[in-house]
Amino acid sequence: MKKTLILLAALPLFSGCAEMQQVINQLPQTQGILSQAEIASGLKEALNNGIDKQVVKLTALDGFYKNELVKILLPEELKKVDKGLRDIGMGKLADEGLKVLNRAAEDAVKESTPIFVDAIKGMTFTDAKNILLGNESSATTYLQNSTSTALYGKFNPVIKNSFTKVGADKVWTNIITKYNSIPLVKKVNPDLTDYTTNKAMEGVFKMVAIEEKNIRTSIASRTSDLLKRVFALQDNK
Repeated sequence: MKKTLILLAALPLFSGCAEMQQVINQLPQTQGILSQAEIASGLKEALNNGIDKQVVKLTALDGFYKNELVKILLPEELKKVDKGLRDIGMGKLADEGLKVLNRAAEDAVKESTPIFVDAIKGMTFTDAKNILLGNESSATTYLQNSTSTALYGKFNPVIKNSFTKVGADKVWTNIITKYNSIPLVKKVNPDLTDYTTNKAMEGVFKMVAIEEKNIRTSIASRTSDLLKRVFALQDNK
């Protein structure tokens, strides 16, 4: 305990990440004010907060569609489709096409929580230390590296099913058919399932990053004693 108190008191004296890492490495494994287990627990709590406070918002009605930070817009290939429909007075159909893409993403994100939970449970002290000593998006990057493959595998079939559930498949079949029937246009056949899957994942990680930045930069966002103590180490790096 005495050794831990001395080490923690000395943290403000160290200006570099390498020096701070040496200090953290000397913390006892299971004893003291901030053990390695507590540091890891604090980072896991921060990631869970990001999921609970931010990612869940995306699953609500208009969670994507009315959130300008993550709203799924049309891919480059389909911007000409959008313009073509509006030029012939079918703006309402174009608007509906955009909305159903976002509805499918909102539906799919409901499947993300178990994957994130598994990744967070699997975090090691080394992972936590690297996150703590890293930049303001290190925790988000950890989740991206740990979950992207699993998320894509989960999201893709869900989005495909969601297209049917929210009527996106019918809307877009109608849109593409209408557009391709316009004289002289180059016909299109986009893979909207893949596109929406990737955009849904981008939205999820963007929202996690928002909460991570809040916790790193605002003491008021550290809603537990553990978060306050763990991120105080980051403040003094």
